[in-house]
Amino acid sequence: MAVKSDREYRMIQLPDMQFRAAEEENYIVEGYATTYDDPYVLYEFEGQQYRERIDRDALLEADMRDVIFLYNHEGMVFARQSNGTLQLSSNDKGLYVRADLSSTEDSRRMYESIKAGLVTQMSWAFTVAEEDYDEKKKTRNIRKVKKVYDVSAVAIPANPNTDISARSYWDGVIEEERRRERERAEKVEEIRKLLKGASE
Repeated sequence: MAVKSDREYRMIQLPDMQFRAAEEENYIVEGYATTYDDPYVLYEFEGQQYRERIDRDALLEADMRDVIFLYNHEGMVFARQSNGTLQLSSNDKGLYVRADLSSTEDSRRMYESIKAGLVTQMSWAFTVAEEDYDEKKKTRNIRKVKKVYDVSAVAIPANPNTDISARSYWDGVIEEERRRERERAEKVEEIRKLLKGASE
């Protein structure tokens, strides 16, 4: 997969985010690409967990024109919005995905893999327009998504540490936190020395 430097990919292993075959409807799969206001662990460094949270209103102004449905974010298109085989809707829970995989032999094979439980997880590709960071909770809050590129069925969850954009973000956060910790430690040491000198 050719990863765009600003494009982020998320596959969080939550029961709500599993793809499943819709009951009583041939070749329809559905599920949630992401959930809202539900922090998940995205990165871990030296025993410290860093989380991410998608704001409930993050997709209100997002460009979601002609999102496509893929497998592992690459290759053949199995469904897309422009021909009516892919529907996306944002509800109280998250970004709901419904795809009709009846169009081609390949898409029907993908449906059978999902129905059989061989492919169970969902991922999405997007870019961020607005975010902030809660240092106390170690949580990145994604306030606005700029664009959604695709939703994908995935067989093996991707390690978020290999996501170039996510890794770059968290490396920057950790570096800044360590810089501030060093500055605080230096100030404490200065005060300690001043107090020691004053008492002598």
